[in-house]
Amino acid sequence: MSDELTKPFFSEIRQILDQARQRAAQTVNTAMVEAYWLIGKRIVEEEQSGSAQADYGKETVKQLSKYLSNELGKGFSVANLWNMRQFYLTYDKEDFLYALRRELSWTHHRTIMRVDDPKARLYYLDTCANENWSSRVLERQIKAQTYQRLLSTQKDNKAQSKESLLSTQNAALKILKDPYVLEFLDLPEDPNLQEKKLETALINDLQKFLLELGGGFSFVARQMRISTETSHFYLDLVFYNYLLKCFVVIDLKTTKLTHQDIGQMDMYVRMFDDLKRGEDDNPTIGIILCADKDETMVQYSVLKESEQLFASKYRTILPTEEELIAELERERRLLD
Repeated sequence: MSDELTKPFFSEIRQILDQARQRAAQTVNTAMVEAYWLIGKRIVEEEQSGSAQADYGKETVKQLSKYLSNELGKGFSVANLWNMRQFYLTYDKEDFLYALRRELSWTHHRTIMRVDDPKARLYYLDTCANENWSSRVLERQIKAQTYQRLLSTQKDNKAQSKESLLSTQNAALKILKDPYVLEFLDLPEDPNLQEKKLETALINDLQKFLLELGGGFSFVARQMRISTETSHFYLDLVFYNYLLKCFVVIDLKTTKLTHQDIGQMDMYVRMFDDLKRGEDDNPTIGIILCADKDETMVQYSVLKESEQLFASKYRTILPTEEELIAELERERRLLD
C-alpha cells in the first residue's frame, strides 16, 4: 500500500485521537475546578463550626495542606487552598455553575476571581471562554481594564427604541474601546511619532493588535486604495468584523483629533460603503485612532450622532490601574 494512500488515513486517525485527548483533558479540568470549589466550601464550613479564634482557620488550612501534600503530592500548598476558599466565597452555587466552563482552567479562575466587580467578572468569564484567551492574555486584559474601557464607549440607551438598540452603532459599542492600550508595541509616548511608524508597528504585531481590538476582527488590508474617477485615496488599515458583519476602517492619527480628521473619515466611510461594501454587509464603521481628542469637538461634531463614526485614543504605554480608571472617569464626566 503506497504512502500516498495511507497518509490521509493515518492523519485522520491521529486527528480523532487528538480530539479525544483534548475532550478528556477538558473534562478532567472541569472536574478539578468543581472539586476546588467544593474544597473551598468545606474549608469555610469548617471555619464557621470551629473555634472563634482568628488563627483557627489559618492553622486548619496549614494542617490540611500538609496532609494533602503527603497523601496526593503537589498542588495543595497553603496559598492554593486559600485560593480555593476564596473561589467558593466569590461564587455562590448558582454563579459557580455558570462560571464552570470547560474552556477555563484553574489558572483562569484564580485570575478572574480577583476582579471585584461582578459584572466585570462575568465579562471576563464569557469573553475568555468565547475567545479562547490564554491565562497570560486574560491577565493583560484585566490589567489593561478592558471591561472598563468598553463601558466608557457606551452611551445611554434608555430612551432608545428596541429597534435602535439593534443598530450597527449599539452593536459596535459592545466591542469598541476607548482608549486602546498598545503597550505591546514597545513604542514611547512620543508626540513626534510618525503615523507610518505606528502603522508598521501594528502590522508587525498584528496578532496582539487583533486581541486588543476585541472579538470578531480579521485583517483585510493595509493602505487599501479606493478610487473615484478623478482621485485615489489610501485607507490606513481595513478589518472585517464577523460579529458586526461589517468592514471596519481605521485611520491612524498620531496627533490630537481635528475636525478635518473627522471629515476625512466621514468621506472614507461613505466611499467605502459605495465602492467596497457587499450586499449582505452592514454599514461600514470608521474608527479614528488618535493620540488625543477634545471631547467638546466630539460632542459637537458628526461623531455625536453618527452610527458609523467613532474616535478613540490610544496609549503606547500601559497606565497604572489608578491612572486608567481616573482617565475613564474623566471622559465619562465629560460625556454626561
